[in-house]
Amino acid sequence: MTVDDAIAAFVRHLASERRLSPHTVNHYRRDLERAAPHLPRPWSATTGHDVRALVARLHREGLGGRSIQRLLSTLRTFYGFLIREGQARDNPALDIRAPKSGKRLPKALDADQVTHLLDSPTGEGPLALRDQAMLELLYACGLRLAELIGLNLNDADLVEGRVTVTGKGNKTRRVPMGKPAQAALRQWLKARPALVADPDQPALFVSQRGRRISPSSVQQRLKRSALTRGLEDHLHPHKLRHSFATHLLESSGDLRAVQELLGHANLSTTQVYTHLDFQHLARIYDGAHPRAQRKEDDE
Repeated sequence: MTVDDAIAAFVRHLASERRLSPHTVNHYRRDLERAAPHLPRPWSATTGHDVRALVARLHREGLGGRSIQRLLSTLRTFYGFLIREGQARDNPALDIRAPKSGKRLPKALDADQVTHLLDSPTGEGPLALRDQAMLELLYACGLRLAELIGLNLNDADLVEGRVTVTGKGNKTRRVPMGKPAQAALRQWLKARPALVADPDQPALFVSQRGRRISPSSVQQRLKRSALTRGLEDHLHPHKLRHSFATHLLESSGDLRAVQELLGHANLSTTQVYTHLDFQHLARIYDGAHPRAQRKEDDE
C-alpha cells in the first residue's frame, strides 16, 4: 500500500465507518499530508525516533504545541488503523508527547481606543442603542459573552448601579457598573419595547425579532461597531473583557478584586494579566519601595 493509498483508505474509514464530519476528516488528512514527507517509506518503517524528529522539526518551524499534539493524535489513530489492516506492527507515535505551548497572552485595547469606541455612537435607533449598551456593559463589567447574553431585565439594578451576573458553574456575582454604562442601559431600555412584542420576554438584550440575542449576533455587531468607528483591530467580547481587567489592574494593582470582578475561580487565572504593564508596576516600585533607589557611592 503506497503512502497516498494508505491515507485514502484511512480517510474512507473515518468517513464511512466512524462517521466523522467532513471538517474533522479534513483535519486528519491535512495532518497526515504534513507528516508524510518527513517520515520514512513505507509507513510501517516509521519508528518512535522518526516521530520525535518530526515533532522537533515542526516545533523549530514554529508550529504550536496544540497543533503538534493534534498531529500526534492523528498519527496514533492512523497507525491504529494500519495495525488493524495488517499494514503495520507497532504504533510509533504512542508514547510521544508534544512540547508545551507558551501561554497566549490576552490582547487588550488601550485606553484611547476604548474611549474612541465608546464615545463615538453611530446612531439613535433601537439597534444602535442596544449595541452601545452592550459595548458599555462588556467593558464596564468585564463580562463574558455568555454572561452578557444570559442577562435578564431584573439582573440590572440601575438604582444601585450594579448587575447580577451568572457565570461559569452557574455561580452568580454582583458587579458594579459606571455611570456611562448606566446611561447607555437606560437609553436602550426606553427603546427596547420597539423590538419586543412579548411582554413576558425576560432577556435584557434582544434581537430585531424580539428574541434573546444570539452569540453570533453580538460578535457581528461588535465587529461592525468597531469598523464603523475606525478601529482596525478585530473586536470581540473577550477583548473588551481583557481590556477591563488590564486597565483595572493597572490602576489598582488589586489582583484579588479583579479576580472577584471577573468571576475567576482561581487566582492563577487572573495572574495572566500581571505581565501586561510591567513598566507601570516598575514605576510604582521605584517610587514606593524604600530600597528601590541605591544611594550614590562616596567614591
